[in-house]
Amino acid sequence: MTQRRPSSFPARNAASVLLLMLCGCACDGTAPAPPAARGQTPETPAVRAPLPPLVVEDEAPLLLDEAPAAGQGAPAAQARPPADNEACFVCHTNYREEPLAAAHATRNVACMDCHGKSNAHRNDENNTTPPDTMYPRDAIDRACAACHDGHDVPARDVIARWLARGAGQEDPAAIVCTDCHGEHRLKLRSVRWDKKTGTLLPAAEPRPR
Repeated sequence: MTQRRPSSFPARNAASVLLLMLCGCACDGTAPAPPAARGQTPETPAVRAPLPPLVVEDEAPLLLDEAPAAGQGAPAAQARPPADNEACFVCHTNYREEPLAAAHATRNVACMDCHGKSNAHRNDENNTTPPDTMYPRDAIDRACAACHDGHDVPARDVIARWLARGAGQEDPAAIVCTDCHGEHRLKLRSVRWDKKTGTLLPAAEPRPR
């Protein structure tokens, strides 16, 4: 009598079922959940705190390529910095508080804006080289008018200033701006130049005005 060998169908059947289960998980993109450890329960997802409500302001911020509307959001005009005249004050320290130079400096108009850079003048320790630009009396009004296009001052103020200055001019045609404005003339000079030509004048000659 032939002895039957035990059938391996149950083992093969179980392996097939397990393979089908794994294939099913792979097909639907899910992984089998790991079994919970003994004595532990699945963790509960943390509850997030609610976000604060969104606040939208009435005036939205400007984009980088947007210009502010007229009267809205325009930056305040900034005052220009005062002019730097320190290179001139090394020798001309008396002009630091001189009214004409000080008033122009507060509006960022420097000495060199009227007299040129005058590098040769500044570097001459003998003080015989004139500034680049000087102003004889007949050129003063024209030079001032290059920036000051008007003189809107009441007549009584002009007369009061004239009397206070005591300039001594009787001919109205001979009056120039600096007769009333500033103290921009040196009372004592050790070196004099012809203001039209820049020629150094002998010390014995009177100073041209």
